[in-house]
Amino acid sequence: MQLNGQIVLIAGGSGALGQTVAPACARAGAHVITADRNPPSAQVAGGSAMKADVTDEADVRRLVNEVIRETGRIDALVNLVGGFALGRAEETDASLWHRMLTMNLTAAFLLSKAVLPGMVERGAGRIVHVAARAAVEPFPGAAAYIVAKAGLVALIRTLSLEQAGSGVTVNGILPTTIDTASNRASMPNADTSRWVKPESIAQLVVFLASQEAGQLNGALIPIG
Repeated sequence: MQLNGQIVLIAGGSGALGQTVAPACARAGAHVITADRNPPSAQVAGGSAMKADVTDEADVRRLVNEVIRETGRIDALVNLVGGFALGRAEETDASLWHRMLTMNLTAAFLLSKAVLPGMVERGAGRIVHVAARAAVEPFPGAAAYIVAKAGLVALIRTLSLEQAGSGVTVNGILPTTIDTASNRASMPNADTSRWVKPESIAQLVVFLASQEAGQLNGALIPIG
């Protein structure tokens, strides 16, 4: 199995995407820890669920320290945290701007910062961020969201350069709209032909978190 015996921390694990990604990692042999503000009552088989506010630096440090205390290490970080909001730039107030940056960029930075020291010390680690196709192919009407996701792409590129040769890889997945029940309900008339199935993202996550992906660093993989 691709992730046999690996310790995989999945941030945002209780969301619709996390409910597909976490079991996929577990089936691939990983010990999965999901982290969210509202962790599910049922944890992934062979894993655990922890409560954490990943937009708060102190809570992220606590989370990572607790995982390492319980499991000894973190082999892979999978970041599924994010949020979406519509609004042209001139319609976007400062609170929405900051909320999009916090959810889509700051959380990714804090999580990466917290897991990197242990990974670098061991000379091995995988960091996988799920960003968005819109970060590199923007569209009008979601300014704060798109800028925040573009910042996440820049973070992925920067971290991958900083970690080159360390044994730690940092890669990103750039999906179009993800095909979830909530997205279908909120956009009932949308063209879903380019929407991405959560299972397709899960397959990519499993590969990028595995030892087999050691030659990939700084990759931004569009899907959909």
